[in-house]
Amino acid sequence: MGNEIIMNINDRETRLALLEDGQVAEIHLERRGERGIVGNIYKGRVIKVLPGMQAAFVDIGLPRAAFLYVGDVHHHPQDHLNLVVHEEGEDDSEKQEELSLQSGISEGIEFTTPIEELINEGEDILVQISKEPLGSKGARVTSHISIPGRHLVFMPTVDHVGISRRIENEIERQRLKDIILNIKPPVCGLIVRTVSEHENEDKLRADLSFLEGTWQRIMEREKKAPAPSLIYEDLDLCLRGVRDLFTENVTRLVVDSSETCRRVLDFMDTFMPSLKPCLELYEGEEPIFDHFGIEMELNKALGRKVWLKSGGYINIDFTEALVAIDVNTGRFVGKRNLQETILKTNLEAAKEIAYQLRLRNIGGIIIVDFIDMDRPADREKVTNSLLEALKRDKQKTNILKISELGLVQMTRKRTRESLTRTLCEHCPYCEGKGFLKSQTTVCYEILRAITRHIAERCSSSLKVTAHPEVVKLLFEQESEKLEEIQKKHRITIELNPDQNLHQEQYEISNP
Repeated sequence: MGNEIIMNINDRETRLALLEDGQVAEIHLERRGERGIVGNIYKGRVIKVLPGMQAAFVDIGLPRAAFLYVGDVHHHPQDHLNLVVHEEGEDDSEKQEELSLQSGISEGIEFTTPIEELINEGEDILVQISKEPLGSKGARVTSHISIPGRHLVFMPTVDHVGISRRIENEIERQRLKDIILNIKPPVCGLIVRTVSEHENEDKLRADLSFLEGTWQRIMEREKKAPAPSLIYEDLDLCLRGVRDLFTENVTRLVVDSSETCRRVLDFMDTFMPSLKPCLELYEGEEPIFDHFGIEMELNKALGRKVWLKSGGYINIDFTEALVAIDVNTGRFVGKRNLQETILKTNLEAAKEIAYQLRLRNIGGIIIVDFIDMDRPADREKVTNSLLEALKRDKQKTNILKISELGLVQMTRKRTRESLTRTLCEHCPYCEGKGFLKSQTTVCYEILRAITRHIAERCSSSLKVTAHPEVVKLLFEQESEKLEEIQKKHRITIELNPDQNLHQEQYEISNP
């Protein structure tokens, strides 16, 4: 069964789902007024250089200043910079086409000059967004510009040739390399994307010509534009999805908007005419995401607990610093012995975790707590299973071997907010804690607060206002204590329920 791209478009938001063998693998969302900015190019102004962090803040016209690390600063040959350029080969696991799309090629550069000697405050600089603003952090930017096309990624600031690591056939890799070396202009870089496999030289030349023209227009606009200002905006989600996700494995692209269908058709006419028969307009009465079973999967992807087929489950928890994933046997009791039960659960969880990371777009530091395994061979099996499952994920991941405690430390490249943070917000009631003080706890707090209030103020009566459920508990379970306080201090206590108060909130006042 081939892969499918399903697009749901209305005047408020665009949703795109990638289905692999009938299973939802990726979900992308773009709302009106909240369009993603990764890939956009800005003319910015350096507002602060931080030698202690080897970074700088750049004003690009967004509410928060962008962050520019020294490794993302482009320099001309006359600058004191050691530029290491190497080809992206079979063993080059640290580089991939997404690296050039989103973060320049800073991993291939060795820096010998501190940032304070490379850029100055007040200087204008051309930068590209490599990571969306996340939480309280501003966007991360790079001055290593990369412009993606259908078949190539054009990088005007480096002399670099790379072939997508997903093209595995060595003969095909060499053929593409020869073509690129033949057509590549001097002093620029090109990455051959996965969809270029088996394509002819004419198509690659045409894509390169388009990208060169785009770069020329960017440079011309930069000369005239003030700082800060937007110089180049990447495609919207619809066309970006067609450009980046429509590979040879995709057999169908289904869109539920006739206007968008025409736009996609025009885009295909220019860049991928052979794929036009794969485009379909959905005209069914049932919402398209319901028809393909995506809506249900989307709601599941927001849950904390994910059940495994065997009866085990995983819990996914977001913290400020990292994402913690816990594996449990749940209802699964196994058939042979405890070690086999644990191994089977962990192997199944490894595949599900890789799937959930991609589906939910979880990035940053991730700690996976597998069930403890005594045998080193079992730990190795689980690690290998996780590595194998992550091969389908385009985002870069780094994984350390599983520890004796069953912990796996890993990172996954993060350029946009996770699905959960995109679709959800912190609960205003618990303020994101996920817990509330119990009604009993609040009752005891109120009793202590009454005692303090009496000691600090001389009064013949008090009024206690609290949530109705807390007041009810005070009436039913703490009435004796309230009577004791009233007799001891010769005071009258009035309990007043207020539905508008938070369960943890209360007020003590003199009526």
